[in-house]
Amino acid sequence: MSNLDRAPVPSVCGGRGFVVAEPVRELLSPRLVKLGESTEVRRLLPNLGRRMIGAWAFVDHYGPDDIADEPGMQVPPHPHMGLQTVSWLHEGEVLHRDSTGSLQTIRPKQLGLMTSGRAISHSEESPKSHARFLHGAQLWVALPDEHRHTDPGFEHHPDLPTVTAPGLTATVILGALDGSSSPGTTFTPIVGADLALSRGADVRLPLEPDFEYGVLAMSGEVHVDGVPVLPGSMLYLGCGRTELPLRAESDAGIMLLGGEPFAEELIMWWNFVGRTQQEIEQAREAWMKGTRFGEVKGYDGGPLPAPELPPVPLKPRGRVR
Repeated sequence: MSNLDRAPVPSVCGGRGFVVAEPVRELLSPRLVKLGESTEVRRLLPNLGRRMIGAWAFVDHYGPDDIADEPGMQVPPHPHMGLQTVSWLHEGEVLHRDSTGSLQTIRPKQLGLMTSGRAISHSEESPKSHARFLHGAQLWVALPDEHRHTDPGFEHHPDLPTVTAPGLTATVILGALDGSSSPGTTFTPIVGADLALSRGADVRLPLEPDFEYGVLAMSGEVHVDGVPVLPGSMLYLGCGRTELPLRAESDAGIMLLGGEPFAEELIMWWNFVGRTQQEIEQAREAWMKGTRFGEVKGYDGGPLPAPELPPVPLKPRGRVR
């Protein structure tokens, strides 16, 4: 998924100097962003106060949207570098195309994982014949320096491992949770899991104390460590936790995102993750000239032009503002 903001704000993310090294309960509110003509998303990361959670650097939540008489998601070909994209659905379908030749329909509870590495381009769209509702999340994972120039590629994993407890089914999207590991390729210590909770569930989820965590509420009413978290919002939890209390007031769905705090400082602008302003400038120029990022074949429409770079230097501001 692209960041379609025509005036994207450069963000410098990462660095461990601003990691909260103890448990906290920091509620993050979303920013509403238009995605194409008919989809509005709630952007949770980067947030006004927090840029990353582990290597998770970008989180959008969208829907449930009634698209029965609408085209649904329509994101033209656009570039990425220095990151992985994670497509995750609760309802609907998304057709993925990319410059490596991948063509794949992603359905609910299936992992669509694209590694941009040095450069890739892709498009995302609702199929012409699609389900009535579209509901999901799009997430980016920053690649560490030693892997950010790797070959681009796409993985589709329709079957993922689960962890169960009374009233809880957790699908492991990336990394490992309670002894179950996702087949998705990772480059840093990380975890992503989709948790389905039944009404009345009262459970404690095991966590890694060296990881920092956040919880994105997808649906229903759930209390996370005693804090009610409404759909479309996120609770940042800090580090130092060995377990997480969860209580569902109704059937609910949440996403657990966590990982070892990311050591490097990053510049994230538009759809690029780099280390210097020069890298960002070169990537933008290459995309506008039609070089480096390849071609997405089969999409009915032209590529997405890059916005103008800001007139001020892209300066580091740390993990939090």
